[in-house]
Amino acid sequence: MNKPRFGERFRYWFDSWMARGTGSLIALLAIVTAVLIIVITLITVAVHAFPIGQPKDFPDILWATLMRAIDSGTIAGDVGWGYRGMMLIITIAGIVIVASLISIISAGFDARVEDLRKGRSRVLETDHTLVLGWSRKVFSIVSEISIANQSRARSAIVIMAPGDKVEMEDAIRSEVGKTGKTKVIVRSGDPMNLRDLALVSPDQARSIILLAPDDDDDPDSTIIKTALALTNNKHRKTGEYHIVGELSHPANLEAAHLVGRQEAHWVLANDLISRVTVQSCRQSGLSVVYTELLDFDGDEIYFTQQPSLYGRSYFETESAFVDSTVIGMVASGEVRINPPADSVYQPGDQLIVIAEDDSLITLGPAQPADESIIVAPVPFERTPEHTIVLGYNHGLHTMLTELDSYVVTGSTVHIVAEIDEPRLPETPNLDVTFERGDPTSRELIDTLGVGDSDHIIVLAGKGEMAAQRADAKTLITLLHLRDIADRLGVELNVVSEMMDDRNRELAEVTNADDFIVSEKLVSLMLSQVSENKQLREVFDTLFSSEGSEIYLRPAELYIAPGRSTDFYTVLEAARRVGETAIGYRVAAFAHDGDAAYGVHVNPRKTDRVTFVPGDKIIVLAEE
Repeated sequence: MNKPRFGERFRYWFDSWMARGTGSLIALLAIVTAVLIIVITLITVAVHAFPIGQPKDFPDILWATLMRAIDSGTIAGDVGWGYRGMMLIITIAGIVIVASLISIISAGFDARVEDLRKGRSRVLETDHTLVLGWSRKVFSIVSEISIANQSRARSAIVIMAPGDKVEMEDAIRSEVGKTGKTKVIVRSGDPMNLRDLALVSPDQARSIILLAPDDDDDPDSTIIKTALALTNNKHRKTGEYHIVGELSHPANLEAAHLVGRQEAHWVLANDLISRVTVQSCRQSGLSVVYTELLDFDGDEIYFTQQPSLYGRSYFETESAFVDSTVIGMVASGEVRINPPADSVYQPGDQLIVIAEDDSLITLGPAQPADESIIVAPVPFERTPEHTIVLGYNHGLHTMLTELDSYVVTGSTVHIVAEIDEPRLPETPNLDVTFERGDPTSRELIDTLGVGDSDHIIVLAGKGEMAAQRADAKTLITLLHLRDIADRLGVELNVVSEMMDDRNRELAEVTNADDFIVSEKLVSLMLSQVSENKQLREVFDTLFSSEGSEIYLRPAELYIAPGRSTDFYTVLEAARRVGETAIGYRVAAFAHDGDAAYGVHVNPRKTDRVTFVPGDKIIVLAEE
């Protein structure tokens, strides 16, 4: 190999120096300027090119030369052509040097501004909600956490994701709008990089929410590695983090528990959607109840201690609140939803209540029930149910298992999807059949006998196609079902899964009973658990087929139709069958443009209402 020449060595040195940044460039320019001034000064002194009568010593000439380099106007007063020539040279050089200096400083300032725009400065917030990762769920999470923070004097949401900081900020402003007192701070970085994590102060965060990108091929691995970066960081805090993350596949739950231990709480997104879809298809309006409990706008679930109620029964605590609804207790650290009515509320226990705000959880005088309008308990008769599923995604397996735990032997499910027949779980109570076909085909839907079915589930093609295309196909299927219902003069019980909440308004023209917006439902769950880790156990119980769940049952099973009543009487009627009443649904408003589909959760107990056939009482019960 040839030995590098001097020119090559110089260029290599110069490139290396230039790469060091603004400070090195200014230092190099200063060195060049100093050398040039000294050289010109030496030449001026050596050839005696200074004006007659002017100081002739080196320091004075050096100072005069420096002034000409800095101020080009100074040359106008010079005399003597030799001196003028030397000063002209230094003046021209000074103009170039000053121009270069301005350019370097300007470029350095622009680079610094660009770094700030990229979000690389450290966040100095405390007690903030930290979101690691970016997906469409972030908009719902920011919106919900902002509402939850309204009662706090100072609050912040910090988001870190690999995207462009400015683009993420613009997206949040566009999708969420104003966030009230909550400050939203965005940083660009890799949540799995320990150095980037330090920028968002995870040790000072109140809670940490982990999100996987929408287009991630293996989202669970991304979530688990992010959790690992938090929990196994050698510079982490000594106390426990409060981490909430979403997982797509139950098979990854064990690995996630090993990484997160007691610090992380996991939401199985597909499992959650599947369970809510099954429960909602069997009970119209149920998803509205869940949304009311999961979002922060309206009524929410709180934990409270009321020492004045110690020693009273569970039912007595139910009647002790006017504007709040008791749904369970935390006894000896165990969450108990709808416990036996005679369970004793003891010191150290907590009551689980539904309230509009924790400041409104106040006691009031109990009112006696109107015994004359309470209907005698009637055994709830269960018959085989027939369900049609249009579409396919991986959540169908959980849906079938969940549905099988609810229905009696002899029930059927007929699946229509544009795929080869998948391997489905064993379902002792369900007779499952599969038909390959296009769920958007009107000709095919006409052959299914939808008018004779009890429930119809329209599934979005998650993972198979883009969200907007999947929702478009769902809309086409729903429009066909609506037209068939109009022609047959029947009411179809249709529940549809939507990918994007923005498409829900379009879908409402189809008159489906319920819409499960998967993205929003998971976002609400993550937001709730991030604010209170105890809520995970409450929702695990409510969304499971084991224990007590939410049911919407005919009001005539509890209260005589056409008779005015208050909610104290409804509580007593539910108690007699081992249930907890939490609200009601008015059928007249279910499809009359009412945003809540006629659902009233946590009604004021003194308000009076008259139930008619078709109305429902919302209860917690074991079917």
